[in-house]
Amino acid sequence: MEIKNLKKVAQRILKAVKLEEKIILYGDADLDGAAAVIILKETIKNLGGKIATIYFPDRELEGYGITEKGLNYFKAELPFMEARRKKKTKFSSPKLGKKALLVSLDCGIGNFKEVVMAKKLGFEVIIIDHHQILDKLPEASIIVDPKQKGDKYPFKEFATAGIVFKLSELLLKNIMTDLLRENFLELVALATIADMMPQEEENKIFIEEGLKSLENSWRPGIKAFFAPHLKEGWGVESFEDFNQKVSKIISILNVRDVENSLPASFRLLTSSSLEESKVLVEKLLKKSELRKEKIKEIMERIEEKILREAEQIIFMGGPDWEFTLISSVASIICQRYQKPTFIFKKLEKESIGTVRTPAGIDSVSLMKKCKKYLLTYGGHSLASGFRIKNENLEKFRECLMKQL
Repeated sequence: MEIKNLKKVAQRILKAVKLEEKIILYGDADLDGAAAVIILKETIKNLGGKIATIYFPDRELEGYGITEKGLNYFKAELPFMEARRKKKTKFSSPKLGKKALLVSLDCGIGNFKEVVMAKKLGFEVIIIDHHQILDKLPEASIIVDPKQKGDKYPFKEFATAGIVFKLSELLLKNIMTDLLRENFLELVALATIADMMPQEEENKIFIEEGLKSLENSWRPGIKAFFAPHLKEGWGVESFEDFNQKVSKIISILNVRDVENSLPASFRLLTSSSLEESKVLVEKLLKKSELRKEKIKEIMERIEEKILREAEQIIFMGGPDWEFTLISSVASIICQRYQKPTFIFKKLEKESIGTVRTPAGIDSVSLMKKCKKYLLTYGGHSLASGFRIKNENLEKFRECLMKQL
């Protein structure tokens, strides 16, 4: 038994490679999204195919998932798309090139309007995601999400990187070497742990196999973490416990550092140079130390309010809070106080937030009951996010309180 539509996606990608169609990978900028993009990119390369371009949205500037800004980027970077749209020509036109395939990884399941926009541009859209299904599915050509209706695969809690690994196995079959499989599983293991997916059933196997070869990885971006070059006390070699080393690697890969619209995790894990990787790891380690201090400051402010106000939920935000820090803050607060935690960054007209809930409380289902106040929302049961107009913040908070 396969995950629903996984074979369809494999067949469609093989066709795209054979016909030399334009393939665009659109991934979420977190570690799971970056790992999924890398696995599929390297799989297609091993098939002899090429990727036309890769895009990761900036959550703070664009929001989550497939965005209008991202689609406009494709019009600028791939002018044949705009030309096709204006002339309304057939996909087979030799002047404009062949069909363009947009593969969305670790996002897209809630992007109803944006998928329609992508189709109007001339894209055929494939979504590979693992987030909870909202009220309906987007109008994509093929959707792979174990949580969608009609998917009979028994295990539902993969990270997107895990789903893409299974896709890679279908695509490469007997040309997937043991070394390549081993290395892909290293990425899957890190992504699965980073995305807080249950470490059970197939995920447990992925993690055990992936971590087994981590210290001896041939990937320069991973090797750099174990190289004895880092400032004393900063590198993973300072930890005796292997799980602590893994946690340190994940925390560094999650540090925000974007160049040419590519997150640090993608740049580091695709680096072909050990020396360049070492330099980037050093840079991220320094940023990590600063990040800890900023998180501590936010935590102190939140805990002052928590001690004053005993409410069912923790609902706080501010204009000066860095968006890249609020997920970590929400996780710590939720774990410490065992309450649904909504932490957001307040922009001029809107706020973007992250949610963490204790076991037994489904954050997506909770927000669904108050969705009339939200612009977008979605994610996993224990970890999710939202976007809201500032004028609706208090109404949203009150609604959440009534639902608990």
